[in-house]
Amino acid sequence: MTDDMPKLPIDLGAKRTVMAADRTLMAWIRTSLSMLSFGFTIYKFLDAATEKTGHGDSESPQHIGLFLAGMGTLAILLGTWGYWMTLSDLKQSNQFHLGRPVLLMALIMCIAGIGLFAAIATRAV
Repeated sequence: MTDDMPKLPIDLGAKRTVMAADRTLMAWIRTSLSMLSFGFTIYKFLDAATEKTGHGDSESPQHIGLFLAGMGTLAILLGTWGYWMTLSDLKQSNQFHLGRPVLLMALIMCIAGIGLFAAIATRAV
């Protein structure tokens, strides 16, 4: 094993806790991705329907899309914060490096959520 690879704690209980934290963060990522994709889909569908029929509030699709994009971004932030707290608690008793792939994926999803929120807010999509 090279020095730049993440090191797991020696304690098996701590290893299981880290793996459980990884699975929990992956569930937060899936939830966030669902909210972001559903928000984008609803936004585009309702926006196209409003433009085609001319009926309804033209701001409603944007509000719904912003709400779901914001909730998806908030979900990934809260999940990442909980993950970070769990790993910080473990780091106090064990040497542990935070170079985890699931944490990188959460960061990417957070950036994507912020980008989607900004795109819907400015009607760039």
